[in-house]
Amino acid sequence: MTVTTEQLLTADDLLQLGSQGVRGELLGGVLCETMPAGVRHGKTVVKLSVQLGGFVGPRRLGTIVASDVGFWLEKDPDTVREPDVAFISAQKLPPEEDVPGYFEGPPDLAVEIASPGDSPRQLFDKARMWISFGVSLVWIVYPETHTIDVHQPHSPLIELSTDDTLDGGQVLPGFSCTVGDLF
Repeated sequence: MTVTTEQLLTADDLLQLGSQGVRGELLGGVLCETMPAGVRHGKTVVKLSVQLGGFVGPRRLGTIVASDVGFWLEKDPDTVREPDVAFISAQKLPPEEDVPGYFEGPPDLAVEIASPGDSPRQLFDKARMWISFGVSLVWIVYPETHTIDVHQPHSPLIELSTDDTLDGGQVLPGFSCTVGDLF
């Protein structure tokens, strides 16, 4: 009988793989490669980033980042996840601070945008994962149906449609936009 042991990767290994063109996340040290998600997905990332950036930037509330930014959530074995869009408050990351690698810890807001192969269950589970790591607000965005699910700790799921208003809750007080404006 032969027993093989899979070698777990570290966050540093993942950074090195990125320089070799490998794109993915680490889940408990195991590489989960990701693929480009398409034009609709990319347009939604940009529209949401512009809306959030226009609110956060002038107020110096923190930093907005888009996909490819890793959040180092667990160590030994390492977990590094990358939401499609995220907000990190100025208390956690002053806007002028430079971070060359992964951000250590969770963002305040994580946004996941449904890709063509994502199931609602997978996205729900991903939202709950973000919440379990301490994210205060998670938006799951569905470009195909022009809807957004809002997840918060200890709160029921809120489902928003085109004419509804998306707001920043306690994470980004004062931020709001019409859901339809994001598509």
